[in-house]
Amino acid sequence: MTLTFASIGDARLAAKRRLPKIFFDYIDGGSSAEETLAASTGDFSRWQLEQRVLAGVQPRKLATDFLGRRNALPFMLGPVGFLGLFAGKGEILAARAAHAADIPTCLSNFSIASLADLRQAGCDGPLHFQLYVLKDRGLAETFVAAAEVAGVDTLFLTVDTAVTGVRERDARNGFRAVTRIGPRMGFGMALRPAWCLDMLRAGKPGVGAVRGQTEFGAGILEQAATLSRLIDPALSWGDVAWLRRRWTGRLVIKGILHADDALRARDAGADAIVVSNHGGRQLDGAPSTIAVLPEIVDALAGDMEVLIDGGFRRGTDIIKAIALGASGVLLGRATAFAVAAGGEAGVARAIDLLRGEIDVTLALMGLSSVDELKAKGRGVLRKSR
Repeated sequence: MTLTFASIGDARLAAKRRLPKIFFDYIDGGSSAEETLAASTGDFSRWQLEQRVLAGVQPRKLATDFLGRRNALPFMLGPVGFLGLFAGKGEILAARAAHAADIPTCLSNFSIASLADLRQAGCDGPLHFQLYVLKDRGLAETFVAAAEVAGVDTLFLTVDTAVTGVRERDARNGFRAVTRIGPRMGFGMALRPAWCLDMLRAGKPGVGAVRGQTEFGAGILEQAATLSRLIDPALSWGDVAWLRRRWTGRLVIKGILHADDALRARDAGADAIVVSNHGGRQLDGAPSTIAVLPEIVDALAGDMEVLIDGGFRRGTDIIKAIALGASGVLLGRATAFAVAAGGEAGVARAIDLLRGEIDVTLALMGLSSVDELKAKGRGVLRKSR
């Protein structure tokens, strides 16, 4: 497949043309008035990059360390729920592209494919798993055991969705509320025949982590609604302690927006955190992740690894986050848009675009590598007025 989109923004437009509205709005939308969603992309402009010339930096080295390994690029594919609804076998296609690029991928607890599916499909590169803790701790135990069997070495515990934000686009479309395809939804899907054919070829979708458990429902809409209701609203630091005792691998707490919570995550035994506002889909009016990253990095003072997601669309966005102290960046919507736009080739194209943008940006800043960028840190940035 030949893909010509020239930016992640172009991939988003391609995804909008291809997907039924209910699924495009699910990945594209935020909560309430979508103020935090807008800030997540807009606040990168608060920081300016320092341009330097005649540095003779050729070639640039983009590899860097995070999550216990040397990665070819300073970003990875973060967890995205229901990715297999954006393209048939979407999680497998994305993982293949990530592993070909020598970067990690993290499978969402709400994925269409299971961890076993990815391994059986030959995705033998670094694979992480994102966990939601449900009211039934026995089910959480089942998820953790499946991660162990699949050879997962890093578990991402998402902690910012104990109560689901008010997502008006989803409410209008009925996502996670309806359990069957009605006439209106069916008509909207029929308007996207290429997507329909792709889904038919992939087989009936369902949440891979609960496959065969009939109490969750027979189809993806019913399973999504059921799982959403089962997320534990009473999730607490005590649950983090339980998981830390149970899980012997690397534990990452995802959903940190405050320095005090970062310190508590450190004290609870987490190996790393992800500064995240859940893509602007939870507390509307909360800050962007790039806005709070410096204070969280300063509070931790190098005691643990800090990763970040939220609004990353450009290589320059990634450069700014690394300069502000992030070890690596997780891509969310960028992955979803790319897989919807072109499957595995779409994700590979998105990775290549970001790789190229990072490379050019480093060159124009007079830097030879991502590691040099990390060493110089905020010295290569200026706060815009």
